[in-house]
Amino acid sequence: MAGHSKWANIKHRKAAVDAKRGKIYTKLAREITVAAREGGGDPEFNPRLRTAIEKARKFNMPKENIERAIKRGTGEIEGASYEEVTYEGYGPGGVAVIVKCLTDNRNRAASEVRHAFSKHGGNLGTSGCVSWMFERKGVIIVPGSVDEDELMMAAIDAGAEDIKKEDGSFTVYTEPSELESVKEALKKSGIDIEDAKVDMIPQNTVRVEGETAVKVLKLLDALEDLDDVQEVYSNFDMPEEVMSNA
Repeated sequence: MAGHSKWANIKHRKAAVDAKRGKIYTKLAREITVAAREGGGDPEFNPRLRTAIEKARKFNMPKENIERAIKRGTGEIEGASYEEVTYEGYGPGGVAVIVKCLTDNRNRAASEVRHAFSKHGGNLGTSGCVSWMFERKGVIIVPGSVDEDELMMAAIDAGAEDIKKEDGSFTVYTEPSELESVKEALKKSGIDIEDAKVDMIPQNTVRVEGETAVKVLKLLDALEDLDDVQEVYSNFDMPEEVMSNA
């Protein structure tokens, strides 16, 4: 779990850098569009849309971009029709990898994901080949400066399952269906939230070191750089210094 948490924090920092270049806005807009299409354009009654908008605002996505993405989802303006597609496979050292995409061209997405796996020492597998190794959980990241006892009481009272301090911050775990209610309860208690989403948590990890570990990170980076890719999950565990230098 430590490796998973460490990598999540590294990805968050990379996303912040990408946001300065506007690179992440395309992915944020796609998530907003799909959320609006599935649950309507009012974030008050659409938790997925509300979460997507909150994330977009944290990355300083312009308000007009957010509104345009919502309108594409509700059909008020024309735009590409995105579908959700998940790919699974194995990376170097036998680590499991799940790739979640939002794409308007399934064939392109499959081709690009397959190429990334092949180029970086992995293999694209069949649906379900590794997803059984992961469990869907609501994950809420809280700054490490928050009082631990206060957080513990507020989170447990709201229905959280577990709380861990990892890599300088707190991670609150919930059932996916309880994510929104726990998040809102923490906010009402005055607790800052850095991120909140439904994540795929590995039940077991695969240890990789040295050159193999570097190859794993290169594969994950290559996948996350693809425009169609929204999220990449893996069950690797590796030395902290390798991840810190990624």
